[in-house]
Amino acid sequence: MILTYKIKHHRDFSDELKKAKQVAHYVLEHHPHSDKFSSKDVKQFGLKSVMSNQIIRKYGRNKKIKRINKVKLTIPKQGIQYIPTSQIIKITALKLEFNHEIPIYFDTINQIEVDNEYLFVSVTHKENSEYEATEWLGVDRNTTGHIAVVASTDTGKIMKLGKSGQYIHEKYKHIRKNLQKRGKYRKVKQLKNRESRIVRDINHKISKKIVGNAYENGYGIKLEELKGIRKNKKQAKSFRYSLNSWSFYQFQMMIEYKAKLLGVPIAYIDPAYTSQSCSRCGHIGDRNGKNFQCPSCGHVEHADVNAAFNIALSPNIVRFATESDVAKGNTGIPKAAMIRKQSTVEPHAI
Repeated sequence: MILTYKIKHHRDFSDELKKAKQVAHYVLEHHPHSDKFSSKDVKQFGLKSVMSNQIIRKYGRNKKIKRINKVKLTIPKQGIQYIPTSQIIKITALKLEFNHEIPIYFDTINQIEVDNEYLFVSVTHKENSEYEATEWLGVDRNTTGHIAVVASTDTGKIMKLGKSGQYIHEKYKHIRKNLQKRGKYRKVKQLKNRESRIVRDINHKISKKIVGNAYENGYGIKLEELKGIRKNKKQAKSFRYSLNSWSFYQFQMMIEYKAKLLGVPIAYIDPAYTSQSCSRCGHIGDRNGKNFQCPSCGHVEHADVNAAFNIALSPNIVRFATESDVAKGNTGIPKAAMIRKQSTVEPHAI
């Protein structure tokens, strides 16, 4: 598996980046012959050949590129020295040496891209073979309350993670609204980027905790297949805002790649009725906000906890590469947004 890590370098590479842009423009101006260029053809710009050659390959061979806005410095693996014992990476062409701080052992460094603020280190990780799970963690993803509620079929224990998520969105939503009224659109964009960074960090920490727990105990992880749920026009307006604001897809991708690295099995289930069915008897119950009660067996539970156990206990479905909407269920939807269906299903659960 190839992953890219973003690391702040605290160096001024403005001179090298300026030269790189000059090389890129020169190559673009000399199409269609630039695919035969070498670093000798652009040596007048003073950029090291190891980086010039990468720019020539990128902009000389791709005839579809018509305009250049931003150019990064690209260093291939031949120009990178890696010292595993001390976690030190050296880039001789830039006279740069740094501690990589990449958390998981990797096989090779493929390349490093450099802009005026960050290093983008692309590495190949060795994947563990997937083990066979007999017990599962069910993960209920929500737009209100905790971002994820996790239930174990083995111990019956639960984890409630990401309580700050809803507060963050509401906070930044109101700040952006006030700034838009005052016409401060640049500040709105800055705040949106800041919120995205916070969301990514929270998703990273939560996904790491879930996958780590599964790996340590030999569990698998079950998730609802939520593809296409944003297209459901029957959801309440407030819920649609929350669903589109929080990056469910990003959270899912983080769980998937972390699980793949460690060999943790991932399974997907049909989300129909996971929020409405009783995890004890399978009958449709009464959900009121975050409270769930089953009129059939009398089971009373936090609604998200009930959904998490349903997910963990549900049969797996086969995933297809399609954009069709297989998401019939809910993810912590407020009661006003729920579509009640009178039906009885087997008990289900991340």
